[in-house]
Amino acid sequence: MTDAAPIDRLGRRLRDLRISVTDRCNFRCTYCMPREVYGAAFRFLPHADLLTFEELTRVARVAVGLGVVKIRLTGGEPLLRRDLELLVGQLARIEGLDDLTLTTNGSLLAAKAGILATAGLRRITVSLDSLDDDVFASLNDVGFPVARVLDGLAAAERAGLRPIKVNMVVRRGRNEESVLPMARFARERGYTLRFIEYMDVGHTNGWSLDEVVPSAEVVARIDEELPLEPLEPLYPGEVASRWRYRDGAGEIGVISSVTQPFCGACTRARLTAEGQVYTCLFGTRGTDLRAPLRAGASDADLRDLFAGVWSARQDRYSEARSRATRDLPRVEMSRIGG
Repeated sequence: MTDAAPIDRLGRRLRDLRISVTDRCNFRCTYCMPREVYGAAFRFLPHADLLTFEELTRVARVAVGLGVVKIRLTGGEPLLRRDLELLVGQLARIEGLDDLTLTTNGSLLAAKAGILATAGLRRITVSLDSLDDDVFASLNDVGFPVARVLDGLAAAERAGLRPIKVNMVVRRGRNEESVLPMARFARERGYTLRFIEYMDVGHTNGWSLDEVVPSAEVVARIDEELPLEPLEPLYPGEVASRWRYRDGAGEIGVISSVTQPFCGACTRARLTAEGQVYTCLFGTRGTDLRAPLRAGASDADLRDLFAGVWSARQDRYSEARSRATRDLPRVEMSRIGG
């Protein structure tokens, strides 16, 4: 049974919680953690600053009591967090949680998929921006091969982590020629492929509107070869617009934060690895939960704090995006989990 679900100032209910379990990643994707910023001298969070699994589970249980039905584990790269399956097991036992999933770059998934599924993970999303090794290596900037991500996807299938989703961030001049090969690949294997417009999250990724490939262009490109038709959302606040292949062989999704903002239906809160709650991917300021957690706050205290944060929310960055918003402080993608 949930407490009264908070409603923000724009009438949006809390439904989804994204939990970042680490700010570290073994890739240096140019749209997220460019090497020139996140180099050898960069100081990541010390382990003591990260919320423990027990602390994360407490916050998650409180959030479910406020109406959250879906939790996604993110990072950084979440599979870098040691013994992550222990957290998965704790979260999977929360009564009222309908969906527990994880987004990963797939680099460690071959070794971890079975363990995570046994612990209670229900499905998985893998980030893969091209099937071309040269293109993929240039994007992840560590020379990681596509084949090892495909091994992770195969392991996820064997473990029963279905449905499998694959995320592709599309950038003009970098990987737009991979759109059709990726669509064919996902269609053949029964994966749901989601194309994501290159977004101006944080300030370190060198975002330029010229590099954004509009989702409408992606859909049109695929439709020329593999005819598509639109689908209705699966639930209120779904961020991906869904398209079905007309022959019934699966679907794709497009996430159009730049060209077709969906702020008005957003139901997501985000918890960073060090315990900051943000109510927008482009949030300028978080609310600290770690201090009250470690000072002995009760679940009721945490519930009131979390509900108050959501009730005061009026974020609509993507709808308001302009020159006036360009220089506002924003949390980096590696901290907030995408």
